[in-house]
Amino acid sequence: MKLLVGIMLCTLSFFSFGQEKQNAPNDSSLIQLSGVVISGESLDPLAYTTIFDKTQRRGVIADYYGYFSMVVMPGDTLLFSFFGYKTSSYIVPDSLTEKRYSIIHMIDKDTLNLPEVQVYPWPSREDFARAFVNMRPYDDALRRAQRELSGENLAFVAARLEGDASLAYGASQNIAATKLYTHNQLPANNLFNPYAWAKLVQDWKAGKLARE
Repeated sequence: MKLLVGIMLCTLSFFSFGQEKQNAPNDSSLIQLSGVVISGESLDPLAYTTIFDKTQRRGVIADYYGYFSMVVMPGDTLLFSFFGYKTSSYIVPDSLTEKRYSIIHMIDKDTLNLPEVQVYPWPSREDFARAFVNMRPYDDALRRAQRELSGENLAFVAARLEGDASLAYGASQNIAATKLYTHNQLPANNLFNPYAWAKLVQDWKAGKLARE
């Protein structure tokens, strides 16, 4: 009984090995296919395009420059797919005599025609009439910016800002610089500054000190 089981297992093993050897591709028919995938409109390379061998059920992905390389057999059908482009097919010729073959494959954009859409700024005529009556034609972005950046508004905002570390550091540095400037001397007093008096007289003659 054991001898019969052993003979059957050996027979099945030889049969399976013969089937695998028969179904295995012939090394002499293998082709190293290389190429570049480009756009049909701009002729720019399409990075990371998917190339799938439909016959052998395997595939590769092109690199950043659209270049790919894979092992195929004559008669294999290749599918090239890229987002936004039509899926294109290519059949490996069965009349090739070389083991290496290069191609430049071009695929076209997948253009979708969408229905026309009309966009209106207001949902209804009543909303348009209400917006037209309440609009302020002279209150544009430039005038609003000038109003927000006026001296009064900036002073109002600055008066409510709390002192932070950068302001305190700047004040301390100014005090230190003033002490170095007047080292071993009395602090500067503009009452004894002739240039300050000349500037005051000049502004007074020009009318810059008059109240508005």
